[in-house]
Amino acid sequence: MAKGARSQKSSSSAGGPSLWTIAISLMLTLSLTLLLLLALGIVAVPRSPNGAAVSLRMPAVSIMEHATESNDNLVQASSKPWVELISWEPRAFVYHKFLSKEECEYLISLAKPHMVKSTVVDSATGRSKDSRVRTSSGTFLVRGQDKIIREIEKRIADFSFIPVEQGEGIQILHYEAGQKYEAHYDYFHDQFNTQNGGQRIATLLMYLSDVEAGGETVFPSAKVNSSSIPNWNELSECGRGGVSVRPKLGDALLFWSMRPDATPDPSSLHGGCPVISGNKWSATKWMRMHEYKV
Repeated sequence: MAKGARSQKSSSSAGGPSLWTIAISLMLTLSLTLLLLLALGIVAVPRSPNGAAVSLRMPAVSIMEHATESNDNLVQASSKPWVELISWEPRAFVYHKFLSKEECEYLISLAKPHMVKSTVVDSATGRSKDSRVRTSSGTFLVRGQDKIIREIEKRIADFSFIPVEQGEGIQILHYEAGQKYEAHYDYFHDQFNTQNGGQRIATLLMYLSDVEAGGETVFPSAKVNSSSIPNWNELSECGRGGVSVRPKLGDALLFWSMRPDATPDPSSLHGGCPVISGNKWSATKWMRMHEYKV
């Protein structure tokens, strides 16, 4: 009997993962599963006719449904919002038709009177400075400043699974021919900029206009074979330097700067290729690890 008791005690004290560790692991697994379902088109974040985000329960048109529908139905299906997986390293997804044309025009109209030369963060001081690395112009909107902005920010939260309160204000950017943003990381290398909200963990880049040529968002360190990307010949020379996303009015690119274990992801290195022809308008939402106080 004593031997059995000792054996039982030894088994129970051998150690193992805590309930907290198990809970965190389950949460991360669930998040990745939901993102995979979004990427495959099994789950989507649809919008009501007025553009507001609604329940996640409505399924998107799946690949198999596309394959079995008539040509007319395919045209109709392609007009619906859908999510495309771009890369797993970094984790990157494109939500096609995330914004309506009217929403894009509204964001541009808000920003135009307030555009100034874009700046970058000085890693030594944590403060903004001018740089030839970034040659666009831009301005920040106030988080939740009106009903339309609140609806868009709610939609971003539904897509990213990151609460609205952890997002910075939307930044509107304008690139003219020849303007660019060289490859960089969105996470910070200083402690000054992480005091409010912690580290940046994800970015949603919304395209507010089409671009005639150039202007791609490129991930030069992505862990995939970039030469296998469709429409490779339509990319600019810069765009062929990695996994690239071409600007398309209404589309939104979500990518993660941090891994699921909350460490920086070097493969999230990205840049804005020079605009060759036309104009590029975009809107950026950076999301933090904790609440960001505005």
